[in-house]
Amino acid sequence: MILVRHAAQRYAGGDPAAGIESLHAFSFGRFYDPDNLRFGALLACNEERLAPGAGFDEHPHSQTEIVTWVVTGELTHRDSAGHATVVRAGDLQRLGSASGVRHVERNDGPDPLVFVQMWLAPLEPGGEPAYEVVRDVEDSVPYAVERAGAVLRVSRPGAGERRAVPEAPCVYVHVVRGGVRLAEEPLGPGDSARITDGAGLELVAGPAGAEVLLWELPG
Repeated sequence: MILVRHAAQRYAGGDPAAGIESLHAFSFGRFYDPDNLRFGALLACNEERLAPGAGFDEHPHSQTEIVTWVVTGELTHRDSAGHATVVRAGDLQRLGSASGVRHVERNDGPDPLVFVQMWLAPLEPGGEPAYEVVRDVEDSVPYAVERAGAVLRVSRPGAGERRAVPEAPCVYVHVVRGGVRLAEEPLGPGDSARITDGAGLELVAGPAGAEVLLWELPG
């Protein structure tokens, strides 16, 4: 089964007057949709756009694995566990909030910042907060979020190239850039597909190639 949700179906949030634009793929904050609460372990897939100098002030998280893919610009991260990092385009960040952590996310650089942030539910509650940054993520190399039983791949197929969709109980596809076809369905930037019990599926990149986030999720 494949459920496609197009970019125009996302919930527009944030605070544009403060330089923050947010697009939510799932029920989030004041946008409550009981039929769109999660997909497998995935609780949120937010595209965030921060103008230079804009950001999210210190706020708490708990019992959530927060994975951030920086598309363009530089993300400044600080948290209550003592981490202070600049995460750049092509880098992947994971914050395991576990029993509780507070953090700040800002665009302290001169250019607009765009990132995709995904929240996952852990398999078990508790534990200590954890933090990691993977620099210059390689094409299709699996990144395991063990606490959520999930695996992420950043796939960058060239023009016309075919890529197999991982076989897992649930697979979430999010197009960051370019375009692909999935089972003859065209997907563009911001479009997503939720796949359950899929087998033998392929992504076929369009003429400009693509950048796609592929999540393998437990059922």
